[in-house]
Amino acid sequence: MANTPQPGTRERIVRAASLLMQRQGYEGTGIKQVAQEARATLGSVYHFFPGGKQALGVAAVEHADQEFADLLSASLSRETDPAEAIASCARELARHLRESDWADGCPISATALETTGRAPDIEQAVARAFQHWRDLVADVLRGAGFPEDDARDLALTVISTLEGAELTAQVARSETPLTVAGTHLARLIDSYKASPRA
Repeated sequence: MANTPQPGTRERIVRAASLLMQRQGYEGTGIKQVAQEARATLGSVYHFFPGGKQALGVAAVEHADQEFADLLSASLSRETDPAEAIASCARELARHLRESDWADGCPISATALETTGRAPDIEQAVARAFQHWRDLVADVLRGAGFPEDDARDLALTVISTLEGAELTAQVARSETPLTVAGTHLARLIDSYKASPRA
């Protein structure tokens, strides 16, 4: 059996920064802590990120974006019916949150709230992440025959609702907000199938 390659220093730094920012926000995450968690030197961090903490923050958001996108894509691809795919995705998010002991909610929400209007590079990376996730959902809906406008609007509703439900579930330490949100999003999507918009 082939050995799984170990992540390089840069990847370890980015992963560590991403997880720390997810759990304690951008402001609460220091370069020294990232280096310690990544088993790297401070010199290594600045070697890979000469732009300092904001450059590392952008890379961490981009990493979190792709991790969440992979989870979203895997969840959405398990069902052929888009309504059930969204409900399944909500259940999967709830399961991941519970398995992290309610520590790992949305990977970028804390960073997004802290950096809006203050760190433009990170703000732009966050905006790209949300757009990426909306595009994934819209692609599923388009593939199921939804018109472009409906697919785009429903994707915005799905991601916004799941974001809010995930935060509520994390605070309540309960899967219920996510599973209920998934059920009602599925009903919304079914209503569009039953009554196509002009």
